Amino acid sequence: MKIAGMASNRGRNLRNIADRAPGGAEVSVVLSNDADAPVLDAMGKRGVATEVVERDEGEAREAHEKRVLDALADHEFDVVCLDGYMRVLTDTFLDAAPTTLNVHPSLLPSFPGNDAHRRVLDAGVRQTGCTVHVVTEEVDGGPIVTQEAVPVYEGDDTDDLKERVLYEAEFAAYPRAVKWFAEGRVTVDPDAHEVHVDGDDAGGDGDGGRFPSRRTTSEDRVRELRYGENPHQDAALYADTTCDEANVVAAEQLNEGAKKLSYNNYNDADGALNLVKEFDEPAAAVIKHTNPAGCATADTLAEAYADALSTDAKSAFGGIVALNRECDAETAELIVDSFKEVVVAPGYTDDALAVLFGKDNLRVLDVGDEETFAERPETLTEKPVVGGRLVQERDLQAPQRDDLDVVTERAPTDEEIETMLFAWRVLKHVKSNGILFATGTETVGVGMGQVSRVDAVTLAAMKAEKDAEGKSAEGAVMASDAFFPFPDGIEEAADAGIGAVIQPGGSVNDDDVIAAADEHDMAMVFTGDRAFRHD
Repeated sequence: MKIAGMASNRGRNLRNIADRAPGGAEVSVVLSNDADAPVLDAMGKRGVATEVVERDEGEAREAHEKRVLDALADHEFDVVCLDGYMRVLTDTFLDAAPTTLNVHPSLLPSFPGNDAHRRVLDAGVRQTGCTVHVVTEEVDGGPIVTQEAVPVYEGDDTDDLKERVLYEAEFAAYPRAVKWFAEGRVTVDPDAHEVHVDGDDAGGDGDGGRFPSRRTTSEDRVRELRYGENPHQDAALYADTTCDEANVVAAEQLNEGAKKLSYNNYNDADGALNLVKEFDEPAAAVIKHTNPAGCATADTLAEAYADALSTDAKSAFGGIVALNRECDAETAELIVDSFKEVVVAPGYTDDALAVLFGKDNLRVLDVGDEETFAERPETLTEKPVVGGRLVQERDLQAPQRDDLDVVTERAPTDEEIETMLFAWRVLKHVKSNGILFATGTETVGVGMGQVSRVDAVTLAAMKAEKDAEGKSAEGAVMASDAFFPFPDGIEEAADAGIGAVIQPGGSVNDDDVIAAADEHDMAMVFTGDRAFRHD
């Protein structure tokens, strides 16, 4: 698709479109009604043809538009894009030209016409943006193709809004509209004053709204943090106030006199809370740098915490504790026995709070009723990356006994299966490459974040031998978040005393891996799904 651009000044949107070529669109010519317009030199340097048709004094608009059409007649174009073309076009031009688009610096129909930014500020609205619309004789009244919103901040002036709307709204919306036209996805019905875009399910019509073609989000800043990942980095916390699931963002900090939470505190507390949500039984987890230092379920919360802590009390120093039951005094006494940064739970007894408040700067977060743990309606998770955002389904897989495929000569015992299912739920929260050793329903050793799977096995074995208190890898279950590409990981596990393995399977060397397990009388099951966690 080829574009004829028309501008009276700098034409920054046209330059952006020319540089990005959305949908393969090409700017073939740019025309200005001002011979001194900077856009002419800028586009000439890009190899784009330029034309100048100035309006003579006293010349009627229709006569000038005919001369514009004559100047454009020597160029091939499918769409006209206006960019600050400071003349209102009549049907003389619009009827003869292809579809003509314009970008207006407000969210139409609000604030049409000139000086939109000043009127936005005078109105005191907290959001503005831009609108790409089809041009008609009605000023800023043509059917809307797309819009993009930006916030209005306290203290903004017109220059602030002009720059923000240009770079954050116009530079997104105008190329998007051009791309749609280039891909042949736009139908304009001027009689009905409507524009239809095939596949633009930004309103949530496609895929149940989980992965729309275009996302719009709005979050409110709820507090500034002590600092980011490091003290030299400033940070703030934003909240999705519509979230009904138990979460640390909305959690109340009960000991208000304690120091504020940092970026890392919130990140780790979120990871710890999500881990204990995996279990219906009383569960406790200790998280350090978003990885589990230990996790366990038991008949009582205190037992679960003691079992979790004894996995690696050394690494748990300065960690985050999460519980999935109301914290009682017995559990609180165990928590304050060593240094912890934060404890997160669905409520606390008065006796527990008396114990926890006695520990200086242990932040105590209450995430509300434990019934909010049962349902996890937030189905997506996301990660900002430079230039965009990765969005994926949340990993809520929880295989059951019947989902496991026994692939070895020896089938796992009932006790081993129980441990496998526990270990898999914990493993989902271990950074890849991840290996986890467990007995019963408690962790024994964790090998996380390794670039080699066999090194992750070695690390888990080392942690179990050196740091686990009253535990051993002998006869334990090993869980692996992805398949073993070679038998060496099984051999390393056998040296540590592992008796059974749960892993996804799917390697071209599965037969060799299974044979190695059989050689050591290990039971092995495949889940069919891996559990990578990269952030």
